[in-house]
Amino acid sequence: MPQVDPSTSPASSIRIAGRDIEYRRIASEGDAPTIVFLHEGLGSLGLWRDFPGALCARLGYGGIVYSRYGNGFSQALDAARTAEYMHDEARIALPELLDALGLEKPLLFGHSDGASIALIFAGTFPERVSALVLEAPHVVVEPLSLASIAKIREAYRVESLRERMRKHHADVDRTFFGWNDVWLCDAFASWNIAGFLEPILAPALCIQGSDDEYGTVAQIDAIAAGSGGAVDRLILDRCGHAPHRDRAHYVRDATAAWIENLSQR
Repeated sequence: MPQVDPSTSPASSIRIAGRDIEYRRIASEGDAPTIVFLHEGLGSLGLWRDFPGALCARLGYGGIVYSRYGNGFSQALDAARTAEYMHDEARIALPELLDALGLEKPLLFGHSDGASIALIFAGTFPERVSALVLEAPHVVVEPLSLASIAKIREAYRVESLRERMRKHHADVDRTFFGWNDVWLCDAFASWNIAGFLEPILAPALCIQGSDDEYGTVAQIDAIAAGSGGAVDRLILDRCGHAPHRDRAHYVRDATAAWIENLSQR
């Protein structure tokens, strides 16, 4: 099956939780399972680049890649986010998306905020997910995370980050500050999703870069200690916050091997 690059193939639109959301579907081989890709806080459909297509092609799986409300070319934010925005995505928007697309029990591949959303979803609806791949997940707020998020705010104001982001988001300022402001607000300091871990039934592969400037392996330790499902871990040297970009081929092959092993059990 040829690889599909979600950053270049035509996008579709779907109405989810009262908002217009862009998404792309990667065709599967027959009735193979589907992977739903959940992007990071400043991510989008296009910023996944060719990774979803490459992973799905390697497995023969289908895929759904989409931009959440406020990101990419989905509907722009019309109000400030609250500290519950990932809870809202996991408990309201994501279930509605899966229902609309007829996906009963997909595998969730989440990165950063997307990984946290996957955990909340799996802890709320344990019967609705087959497996989890969690890149740089957040379970609690670490001082390192807040320091790096404050630093990137300055980079956005004085460096070229804003211009680099502009081509990936319909309203780049709303996207950036809609994410950055909520992480740095007082209410977010006590954010914690550890309570969602015990009900999880699905097995998880947790992937963490040793040079991640937004989180540490303590997040993976918390998932391993608290999850009701089996947890495997992959810690990568010379890798920052985005393993699927920093170590793309390795992460693709290791993830595919892990998924194939699950299907053989």
